[in-house]
Amino acid sequence: MGAAMLRLSDLALPLDHGPADLEQAVIARLGVEPGDIERLAVVRRGNDARRKTAIKLVYSLDVQLRNEAEVLARFAEDQHVRPTPDTSYRFVARAPEDYAGLRPVVIGAGPCGLLAALVLAQMGFRPIIIERGKAVRERTKDTWGLWRRSVLDPESNVQFGEGGAGTFSDGKLYSRIKDPRHLGRKVLTEFVKAGAPEDILTEAHPHIGTFRLVTMVMSIRETIEKLGGEYRFQTRVEDFEIEQEAGGGRRLTGLHLSTGEFLPASHVIMAVGHSARDTFQVLYDRGVHVEAKPFALGVRIEHPQSWIDNARYGPNAGNSILGPAAYSISHKCANGRVVYSFCMCPGGRVVAATSEEGRVVTNGMSQYSRAEFNANSGLVVDITPERDYPGHPLAGIAFQRKFEELAFKAGGANYKAPGQKLGDFLAGRASSEFGAVIPSYQPGVHLTDLRECLPDFVIDAIREALPVFGRQVPGYDHSDVVMTGVETRTSSPVRITRGRDFQSLNTCGLYPAGEGAGYAGGILSAAVDGIRVAEALALELVSCDRVPDIPS
Repeated sequence: MGAAMLRLSDLALPLDHGPADLEQAVIARLGVEPGDIERLAVVRRGNDARRKTAIKLVYSLDVQLRNEAEVLARFAEDQHVRPTPDTSYRFVARAPEDYAGLRPVVIGAGPCGLLAALVLAQMGFRPIIIERGKAVRERTKDTWGLWRRSVLDPESNVQFGEGGAGTFSDGKLYSRIKDPRHLGRKVLTEFVKAGAPEDILTEAHPHIGTFRLVTMVMSIRETIEKLGGEYRFQTRVEDFEIEQEAGGGRRLTGLHLSTGEFLPASHVIMAVGHSARDTFQVLYDRGVHVEAKPFALGVRIEHPQSWIDNARYGPNAGNSILGPAAYSISHKCANGRVVYSFCMCPGGRVVAATSEEGRVVTNGMSQYSRAEFNANSGLVVDITPERDYPGHPLAGIAFQRKFEELAFKAGGANYKAPGQKLGDFLAGRASSEFGAVIPSYQPGVHLTDLRECLPDFVIDAIREALPVFGRQVPGYDHSDVVMTGVETRTSSPVRITRGRDFQSLNTCGLYPAGEGAGYAGGILSAAVDGIRVAEALALELVSCDRVPDIPS
């Protein structure tokens, strides 16, 4: 870490402040002299836009002072002046030089699998990474094939392939997870090493964008391979070999692959993502403990980005420091449902995200510049197993498929998405022509009535919420706003239950991880979970009887 420093947080300055104003504000806040400051570094920068005419930039900074102890003593009761935390990453284990056991296997090369494999490789365990889809460049071509030509490859698309579903997203890198060991910092640091912009280390709501994610994923793969890791693309795990132990337990002993190969394996990280429905079925059939989990269902909603900028930033809309505006909104409805925005993508587009033939799924993405005309987000309604798909651990999958199939038919059975203008949606009539908002979804939007592909309770809840959101974000409920269906892949519909040791609740050697296993939501939280699971696996491999001191 170098010399000791203190962390000064929640320091607000005007949006138009000059370069010298930051140091002056630190001097005033801490009551020190200019010569007392030896070093100043921005740790985090966000904004406070509650007053549109007086938007402030809010900083956290690391400050190195000559008289640090005296300043910390003066501010002992102030939570915004504390010693700088140690965010450096320390490996929990190293592979013995004479390690002769089976190599660990990581199934899935999304954010969770990617960071799990990277950390295992850095610890010397030479993991094998199995990915049912293609390498990211080839996968990108296949994904564009659906968007431009309505041709779907079920094994290479938005959901499957190197980089995972997060590759075709906004690349958001913030999370509300508890992170006492600063593993998120480890993730961001590795992303920067791989080519991500350095501002992800300091921005309060960092993002990367699809194009940069593609090159970053390739760079991390190269690092893993240099450290002895091995990738096997276009290889699907078709079955799991599980043996009964003498004491009544169960242990994983190997994997049956789509190539016809049997791969002996005693330690396997399951990082398959939220759309690996066939894998969930196989796990269930093999007796692995799986349970149904809540997720959300709804539509994608699009507004011109300028409308959102004006609604959030007022006269400061278009300021290059602020960038395109985002929003996060929710409403508790009279029917007990919660409607909320999900995966908001400023300056982006709505994309086709299905992984199965005869089904339509929407998602959102944007590039690092966020320079496209429309803003979009999911507008979704919470659903739960007890209320909406009871009776079977995999019932949520059938629930998703039902409405994806209805959306495919409502869109014209050619992978176009069914769409409707907001005014028509509220009035209960089908749409016939676009107005001021032109949707971005490829391969196209077929105007219809979204009642054809959504449950009544979702329709009722969104209808109630839209006027409320219009009061919170002026223009949000404009009659020409376009909604496209359906958004079903908000999170995994199952949880592959695991214990404190991060292994399956009833199958030793199987380590469920990330979003598909029900333990993450988004790129950063999935990557952090991948690290935590990789650490637990590494400690097990070196016969250590402890696990990382972090929540399970």
